[in-house]
Amino acid sequence: MSAKPLEQYAQAEKTAFVFPGQGSQKAGMLADLATQFSLVQETFTEASDALGLDLWHIAQSGEGLNQTENTQPILLTASTAIWRVWLSLGGVLPKYLAGHSLGEYSALVAGQSLTLTDAVKLVHLRGKLMQTAVPQGQGAMAAILGLSDEQVLELCKTATDVGLGQVEAANYNTKGQVVIAGATAAVQVAIDQAKAQGSKAIALPVSVPSHCSLMKPAAEDFADALEQTAIELPKIPVIQNVSANVAQDVATLRLSLKEQLYRSVQWTATIQRLQDQGIGYIAECGPGVVLSNMAKRLPHLEKTFALDTPSRIEDALNAILVAEGHIV
Repeated sequence: MSAKPLEQYAQAEKTAFVFPGQGSQKAGMLADLATQFSLVQETFTEASDALGLDLWHIAQSGEGLNQTENTQPILLTASTAIWRVWLSLGGVLPKYLAGHSLGEYSALVAGQSLTLTDAVKLVHLRGKLMQTAVPQGQGAMAAILGLSDEQVLELCKTATDVGLGQVEAANYNTKGQVVIAGATAAVQVAIDQAKAQGSKAIALPVSVPSHCSLMKPAAEDFADALEQTAIELPKIPVIQNVSANVAQDVATLRLSLKEQLYRSVQWTATIQRLQDQGIGYIAECGPGVVLSNMAKRLPHLEKTFALDTPSRIEDALNAILVAEGHIV
C-alpha cells in the first residue's frame, strides 16, 4: 500500500494510466516484479486473504487462471500491485485513470474509490454471475476488423434479424476494431456476413458473452452487491466505460458499473477523450501491452508505456518524470 496520501504525490498534467481487462492474463505474470518488489507479494496476500484463495499460486501456475471468477480478481490485484510499485518509486499521479471492462475496477482502486479488499470481492462475484448468466456454449464473442462502427451496427442488426438470437456491439476498441457479443448462432451469422463483405472476423476464445443484453440478469444481481459496498468518488478522475465520461456523483458511478455488464465498452471514445484533454502519455498499468498498443494508433499521442516488468517501469518512470517536469 502507498506510504503516503495521494495528495502528497506530484501531479501529472499530460499522463494517463489505463488498466487492462480479461485477456491480459498469463501464467507467471509479474514474477520478475515480485522478485524485486515485496509490494507485489504483499498486495496478492491482501487480496487472497479477502477471498480465501491463493491468487498468487493461481497466477503463477495457471491452474484455474482462465476461470472468469479467478481471472477477474487476479488481474485486478496484478494491476493494483503495479500501481503501488509505481507510487513507491516516486511516480507521478496521472491526470486521468481509465480501465477496459474489468480494468475499470482497477482504476477505481488506484483512485481510492474502492478498497482492494472490497474490489476483489466485487469482481470475484461479478465473474461468477457472468459465468452463470448464460449456459456454457450459448454465448460468444468475435472481433470484427476493418469495418466502421456504423457498419458493425448494421451487421449486428442484419444477423439478429435472421432469428437465431441477439448480437450486439460489445467493445468499441479502436477505429476499425469492434468486438461483438451475443447468442452463439447469431454471432456466427455475423462472422459469416462480415467475411462475405471482405472484412476480417475472429471468434474469441471466451466462455462469457460480455457487454451485451444477455448479461442483464447478472447485472441485476450484481447491483445489490454494489449498493452494499462502500464507494467514494475517485481522488483521480476515472473515465467510465459506458459513457466515456467522469462520474460526478457516486450514484452515477454505481449505475455505470452495473450497466457496464450489458452495455458497450466505449474505449475508442475514452482514449479520444484523454487526447482531447491534452494527454500525451499513456501508461498501461497491468500485465501485457494490449491497451498501450491500441493507443499507439492515436495521431497526436507522444508515447505509450507498459509497466509489467522492472525495466519497463524504470523506462516509463524516467520518461514521464522528464516529460512532466518532475526530474528527481
